[in-house]
Amino acid sequence: MVCNGCPRKCNVDRSINMGFCGCGEDIKVAKIMKHFGEEPPVTGTNGSGTVFFSGCVLKCPFCQNYPVSHQHKGEIYSEKDLEKAIFELEESGVHNINLVTPTHYLNKLIPMLERIKLKLNIPIVYNTGGYELPEQIKRLDGLIDIYLPDLKYFDDEYGKKYSKTDNYFYYTSNSITEMTRQVPKAVIENGIMKKGVIIRHLVLPSLYKDSIKLMEWIGTLENRPLVSIMRQYTPCYKAFDYKELSRRITTFEYDKVIEKCAELGLEGFTQLKGCETLDMTPDF
Repeated sequence: MVCNGCPRKCNVDRSINMGFCGCGEDIKVAKIMKHFGEEPPVTGTNGSGTVFFSGCVLKCPFCQNYPVSHQHKGEIYSEKDLEKAIFELEESGVHNINLVTPTHYLNKLIPMLERIKLKLNIPIVYNTGGYELPEQIKRLDGLIDIYLPDLKYFDDEYGKKYSKTDNYFYYTSNSITEMTRQVPKAVIENGIMKKGVIIRHLVLPSLYKDSIKLMEWIGTLENRPLVSIMRQYTPCYKAFDYKELSRRITTFEYDKVIEKCAELGLEGFTQLKGCETLDMTPDF
């Protein structure tokens, strides 16, 4: 069967050839672990039970996880073995099951999610780069409790230049709108997220004005999600091929985005200056 499961629509038989994502039809996993680096209500005290899938439908030159996303490091897992690993994570006491970059495996993951959802007693997190087909997100209705989509660019010029995408904002904005329809309100109990949408935005050097446009768009959503504004951009991998991406962001650039969030009344998370720790705040 040919694959057209993401906006790339490669139309490739992945049992024979690799898709743009760099993956065949088998599920390839880089790591399964307790993860403590997500937003506070996702990480909690016991960690997020994270499955890092190999490959990606984006080609961001600054990706910090490039050995997994671009170089496709990992091991093949059968659906049975992956299900077993997920239930072992639950038994270890994690707060949720966190599927990281699962887009290109959805056709196999959806039947699996339908099975495990009947037995799993913790939320399922869909942690995505955001470049999704809205119709694929609709297939996840009722299976996903928490969505963590990236929202990278407002201007498609940047999507094309840095992530090799066409119509980045169209697909990502419509997919996020569908996510907020499915899970319209954040539910956080005793500091742990049970349901909701958190849009993540990594502020890139020289692009803070584009970031501001994204915040303005988020402000128009009927069901406003939480927003996580990240400042940890570090030039790596192929970022040095672009002069404007070859530096860290400035405090001025980050603060301008935070100021816009405050002006719009958006709520969510900011990053503390000079460190990787996320600080949960009631507003910006």
